[in-house]
Amino acid sequence: MSLLQQLEELKAEALAELNSIDDSKKLESWRVQYMGKKSKLNEVLRGLAGLSIEEKKTVGAGANSLKLDLDVALKGKEQVLGEKIDQPAGEAPLDISLPGRTPPVGRLHPITQVITEMSQIFVSMGFQVVEGPEVEWDYYNFDMLNIPKEHPARDNMQTLWVDYENEKGERPMLLRTHTSPMQIRVMEKIKPPVRIVVPGKVYRYEAIDATHIPMFTQIEGLAVDRGITLADLKGTLYDFARRYFSSDRKARFRCDFFPFVEPGVEMSIECAVCKGNGCRLCSNSGWIEILGAGMVHPRVLERVGIDPSVYSGFAFGMGIERVPMLRYGIDDIRLFYGGDLRFLRQF
Repeated sequence: MSLLQQLEELKAEALAELNSIDDSKKLESWRVQYMGKKSKLNEVLRGLAGLSIEEKKTVGAGANSLKLDLDVALKGKEQVLGEKIDQPAGEAPLDISLPGRTPPVGRLHPITQVITEMSQIFVSMGFQVVEGPEVEWDYYNFDMLNIPKEHPARDNMQTLWVDYENEKGERPMLLRTHTSPMQIRVMEKIKPPVRIVVPGKVYRYEAIDATHIPMFTQIEGLAVDRGITLADLKGTLYDFARRYFSSDRKARFRCDFFPFVEPGVEMSIECAVCKGNGCRLCSNSGWIEILGAGMVHPRVLERVGIDPSVYSGFAFGMGIERVPMLRYGIDDIRLFYGGDLRFLRQF
């Protein structure tokens, strides 16, 4: 029997077997048997070695034609089996035109989104984003920021101390109470001009309520250069408020005290829930404080080797959670960390 006759018989055998197949598993076995690397077709083609050049051309053309016919027949059978859906007795047929179930897609946490947006605003003003350690030394968190051990300002920061003791019997490590230590770390390494913002987590041992939690996030800002004034600070923060909250939201500056700035101010934004009329979120004041700020204290500059008679600067620290609360009218800070997907999916 010639190879051409073997190819014809193989085609008839393959198509006859294909017609009897009624499920995808058998179809795959058929494909391997007739079209795989060790298929019957390849076994026939091994006989080409003993043929003349003219016979090889004729048999080769027949083999290619057979491959094409089997491939077309295979695709047609796959389509038929794909359209055939077996249903148990007594059940209605499945409507394959219905859309599939989309798998859930993750997204950034709303606080992460806010940090990114705020950082982009300050970067567009010429600031650089840096990060620092959350477990900090007492030296950077308090001492270098003009808050010595006997200073009453330490009483306002309910500190979480780390169980570490040095050779003097002191416990100088803590979970940072603010992002301000990065002011010192940066100015120790970089001389003016300096313009940075520092987003990150901070920790305070506080009672939990609608506006306070033990772990929250802040973004610290610092600018040091020649000739910087309080007007530069106000202009920077007003521009941030305009771009983040819109120009129709009211902002307010008032005098305040922070040991590492002089003079010190606090900035508040009109409450988004009550529109300035007073509610539980704003303690019936109509305003919510979002940051403390001021001109960098000369002693702080001196301690990092910067001459305060030549350089000046401003600094601010902003509670990040309060910013989306004011934008969207959220009345409880605990919603950000409660894990309720009904809330988180809104952002």
